[in-house]
Amino acid sequence: MGETVLVTGSNGFIGRRFLLHPSLAGEKLRVFLRPGSPRREMAAGVEEVRGGFDDSLALGRAVRGADRIIHLAGVTKAVDEAGFDGGNVLPVQNLLAAVREHNPKLKRFVLVSSLAAAGPASEGALGVAESDAPHPVSAYGRSKLRGEEAALGFAGDIPLSIVRPPAVYGPGDRDVLQVFQMLSKGFLVSAGNSRRQRFSMIHVDDLIRGIMMAARSDIAAGRLYNITSSQPWSWDDVVAAARPALGFRRVFRVSLPAPVVMLLGALVGGAAFVAGKASILNRDKAVELLQDYWVSSPRRAAEELGFTSEITPEAGVSGTIVWAREQGLL
Repeated sequence: MGETVLVTGSNGFIGRRFLLHPSLAGEKLRVFLRPGSPRREMAAGVEEVRGGFDDSLALGRAVRGADRIIHLAGVTKAVDEAGFDGGNVLPVQNLLAAVREHNPKLKRFVLVSSLAAAGPASEGALGVAESDAPHPVSAYGRSKLRGEEAALGFAGDIPLSIVRPPAVYGPGDRDVLQVFQMLSKGFLVSAGNSRRQRFSMIHVDDLIRGIMMAARSDIAAGRLYNITSSQPWSWDDVVAAARPALGFRRVFRVSLPAPVVMLLGALVGGAAFVAGKASILNRDKAVELLQDYWVSSPRRAAEELGFTSEITPEAGVSGTIVWAREQGLL
């Protein structure tokens, strides 16, 4: 039996795939699940610890004896900034406090953050570098940045690394999948200037491989990495990658102008706020959707970790579409 690896957020898209990834073969896996969370299908031998991120006793049981911790848990939608902090900041603080008290010999803590913490790039070729000053444009992005800052407050006591993925796709994803669902019907709706926009995307299997490279690399302690695609994508690239698998000939494309997107965000988000519910579309999300360059630089991860994305857009998109068809989603 290899090392003990604790994974939070194992019920999410990335977490479910994480537990089955070849890079974890031979390791003893432990998951931290909230009370009442369903126990989704897991490989035999995965240890389970139940508790909330406000439960210091449960956190102590979870971290004690772990060699490496991968913190994937977080929230992507909330009613307000406090809700985002409750899902993206406080768990980081409490988990690391438990590590400091109960596991002083931990080899590595990896916080999986987001490109949203850095904010968009000013151009679409080189992208945002880890050394660039962050300027998140949404409550979600600001909370992820605060989560990073909270983690760095423990860096003197705990060896930790932070990774920032861009948009993640692959089998199990339901967000980027919506684009392929539209294309299967012969149309594509996007926000802003679709001809100018460029964005980084990473296949979930490449992301997991990059996370574990950061988790195991001596040089990665105290470092921040973009785990991202080698080249930015355009909407034309997405259409081209999906065409062979979906078999469409023409695509009717609609680019919603900024005023329309902002109005929709305000209306939908406002209604959700009045109802006290979190919404995937609001003014913040509208601002994110309208950015031209959600691009991150792969250079540091390539130079220090030896990480480059291996799954081509064609292979990644094709595999995702095959999975979606098997699940009855396409």
